[in-house]
Amino acid sequence: MQCLIGRKIGMTRVFDETGKSVGVTVIQTGQNIIHQVKNGEKDGYHAVQLGFEEIPEKKVNKPALGHFKKLGTPPTRVIKEVRCDASDSGKASGQRVGVEVFDNVKFVDVSGTTKGRGHTGTIKRYNFQRGRKTHGNTNVRERGSVGANTYPARVFPGLKMSGQYGNGKVTIKRLEVVTIDKESGLVFLRGAVPGRNQGIVVIRAANEG
Repeated sequence: MQCLIGRKIGMTRVFDETGKSVGVTVIQTGQNIIHQVKNGEKDGYHAVQLGFEEIPEKKVNKPALGHFKKLGTPPTRVIKEVRCDASDSGKASGQRVGVEVFDNVKFVDVSGTTKGRGHTGTIKRYNFQRGRKTHGNTNVRERGSVGANTYPARVFPGLKMSGQYGNGKVTIKRLEVVTIDKESGLVFLRGAVPGRNQGIVVIRAANEG
C-alpha cells in the first residue's frame, strides 16, 4: 500500500547534483493511522482506511466516535479509504505508516481540491478573448451568443459559459519524488500540487509504464 494522506505546506526549491535549482512542493504526511482493513471475503474488496491528524474526542461526532472506539484507534481529522492489493491484508488496525512507503517510488499521483474562485466569466474561466472597445461596441467581456437558429433551437450541452470556477477534485499524475524526510514526515515533489496551502491531498504511487 503506497498511499498516504498529507497536508500541502507550500513551495520551495532544492538544488540537484549539478547545482540546478528545482521548484518543489512540500507535503507533510507525518504518520498516517490505519483505522480499518477490508478484505475480499468479508467486504467483497480489498481496501485500507487511513486517518490523518489526530484530534481530541470532543471534536468528533458520535457516529464517528463509535467507529473509532470499535476499531480501537484514536480519532483523526481526515479519513479516506484507498483500494489496495490482497497482499496488504496483513496490516492491522492501529498500525502507523509514514513516508517510508515511498522509499523506492520515483513518481506519484496527487489528488486535491483546487482553489475555489467563485462565479467567473468565460475570459477568466476559459481564457476567451474579449471584444474590442472601439466603434461603439458594448460587448467587451460578455460571451456573446450561446444559442443556435430555429433549428435545433436550443443550447448544446457542455457549452463553455460563465459559472463556478475551481473547487473541484483534480489529480496531477506522475509528479517526480525529489526527496523525502523521514524524521519530519515530509515529501518533496517536483512541480505544482492542486489546492491551497494547508489543503488536504492524497499521494499515491504512480503506475509504472
